[in-house]
Amino acid sequence: MNEFIKRLESLKFSILNLKSNLGLPQKEQRILELSDVMQQADFWNDNIKAQKISQEYNGIKKFYDFWQKLESDVLETLELVKHNEDESGETIKFLQKNVEELEQQYQKNRFLALLNKKYDDHNAIFSLHSGAGGVDAQDWADMLLRMFLRYADKKGFTTEVLELNRGEQGGLKTCVVEVKGPYAYGLFKSEAGVHRLVRLSPFNPAHTRETSFALLELLPLLEEQEELKIDPKDLKIEANTASGHGGQSVNTTYSAIRITHIPTGIKVNIQNERSQHQNREIAMRILMAKLKTLEEEKLQKEKQELRGEFKSAEWGNQIRSYVLHPYKMVKDHRTGMETSDPDSVLNGELDEFVEKYLEKTADSQIMNR
Repeated sequence: MNEFIKRLESLKFSILNLKSNLGLPQKEQRILELSDVMQQADFWNDNIKAQKISQEYNGIKKFYDFWQKLESDVLETLELVKHNEDESGETIKFLQKNVEELEQQYQKNRFLALLNKKYDDHNAIFSLHSGAGGVDAQDWADMLLRMFLRYADKKGFTTEVLELNRGEQGGLKTCVVEVKGPYAYGLFKSEAGVHRLVRLSPFNPAHTRETSFALLELLPLLEEQEELKIDPKDLKIEANTASGHGGQSVNTTYSAIRITHIPTGIKVNIQNERSQHQNREIAMRILMAKLKTLEEEKLQKEKQELRGEFKSAEWGNQIRSYVLHPYKMVKDHRTGMETSDPDSVLNGELDEFVEKYLEKTADSQIMNR
């Protein structure tokens, strides 16, 4: 019994330390606020707004309830062990299984404590862009899209493809995806950058070994109160003709939107089958996120320069390599994390890579304080 008590005491201590970084009191307050809003008689008059509030409530409530229940289960099990004098084989097996399950639950979710940076708890928008390499690169971008959608699904997130631009011979040129769920932005941070694939090409007769690249860009989805105030005079908004699949005129719409922020030159293009108004709203949300991110990056660079450690960001450096031939390996070049099972990774098993990245960045920030 002493072994179980020691393990449970250690787990209790770890959970208490972890909870201090999870902001549970603030989340509890937010749950109460949203609950009050949802109980108002006119709550469902605006269906779109009501769905957003319900989704936020469900996500925060699920997160909050998990950690509260885990702590409660550990304390109850600890009391059970301390007051149980039955050391029969069946009892030992029961306690062993119970303690292992609690430890596994903690290990699976503990790295959420590292998600305490600004915007980490936000929803996210990511865009994928195929690099040079023609259809091979476009196919690689498509593989990455599948990987990220599966990862989001495993985390219980909801996703919506806002824009999808496929290549003429298949694959993916660009896409824009919205990801909704607790800590979506924080969990996807590790994936922002250039991803490199090495494999035998299925798209040429010789099946030669080819290297392909794709870029993932990530932005936090801002709340209304966080959005910047933009002078309408600083915006150039263009509504363009967007051809449907195959370029046939019968599928032509006028819903494509391009918004240019004149002072910075930042451009956002959204072309989808939605209405012009909907695409304009999506484009504005993305523009807001880009401008806010630019503002944050400038502040961060200024702090780094004051400390004498400024380094320019280089998007061209791959963050991770996926090798399918002549051997199998996925290696993250920032953390050194690697696996010889690329199939699992490409099926959305990214937790180990995400956790190592969060630990690495947390360690770096501690050292730079």
